Amino acid sequence: MKDLKSTCKVAVVQASPVLFNKEATIDKVIDLIKEASKENVELMLFPETFIPAYPRGLSFGFIIGNRTMEGREDYKIYYDNAIVVPSADTKRLGDAAKEAGAYVCIGVTERDEVSCTLYCTLLYFSPEGELVAKHRKIKPTGSERLIWGDAHSDYLQTVSTDFGTVGGLICWENYMPLARMALYQKGVTLYLAPTADNREEWHHTIRHIALEGRCYVLSCNQYVTKEMVPNVFNGQDGINTLPEPYCQGGSAIIDPYGKYVAGPVWGKEAILYAELDMSAIPMSRMDFDSAGHYARPDIFDFKVNIK
Repeated sequence: MKDLKSTCKVAVVQASPVLFNKEATIDKVIDLIKEASKENVELMLFPETFIPAYPRGLSFGFIIGNRTMEGREDYKIYYDNAIVVPSADTKRLGDAAKEAGAYVCIGVTERDEVSCTLYCTLLYFSPEGELVAKHRKIKPTGSERLIWGDAHSDYLQTVSTDFGTVGGLICWENYMPLARMALYQKGVTLYLAPTADNREEWHHTIRHIALEGRCYVLSCNQYVTKEMVPNVFNGQDGINTLPEPYCQGGSAIIDPYGKYVAGPVWGKEAILYAELDMSAIPMSRMDFDSAGHYARPDIFDFKVNIK
């Protein structure tokens, strides 16, 4: 590993979007970036699909073999509040990152303005305000597949910074061993895991990743209650069947030995801060390096078909 800064100040932003309102949520994101910047943060992470919100409880009128016009109308609301990349929306986010002088990584629902397909996407903005990477979820989970397409090109991206290599996977992509290995091969030291999974079991996953990858793991989720959901959808009934809170959070920061540095925090909006000791990465890899001396290329042949 090349010589890097010895520390990195990070922030994991567990917050509530202004659900299904793109403009208002971007306004809130900018305010949260400003708040975190007061702590001299170098890297900030927001949850999966923070803009315009994770559509938990919505069916969009899908039944196997049939769709409803009411569901299409609900989908159009979600579609209209998705983000085109790049666009004036990403310019606003990039400007906020530049003002903060920090990397800002945020989950959005992305709209392809040519094909009209939606994607679950993680955007990376640099301290200069540039959009430097974009990761689209390579396999949406369960009914997510009805609204989000699969990534189909170069979307296992990482970003080289002066404090380490930053990369990540979204929610249940993190259960894909080969996807994780692709990131380990790229030398990821700050592993981002934005999620909508607010189960306690999720924490077994992120702690395992930290141990397996010998990296810091930043896991970030939303905090949402049912009363925050606007009454704008035809298929609102599914939301009423969900537990309260709608999403209880559980964001955390994990060190390369699988121990909590900050969090988990449940049941409220909060920003988790931590100053990470980057020397822990090579020290932790002394006895286990999944992409190095533990890789055994004489036995295993691992190839990624995209860059």
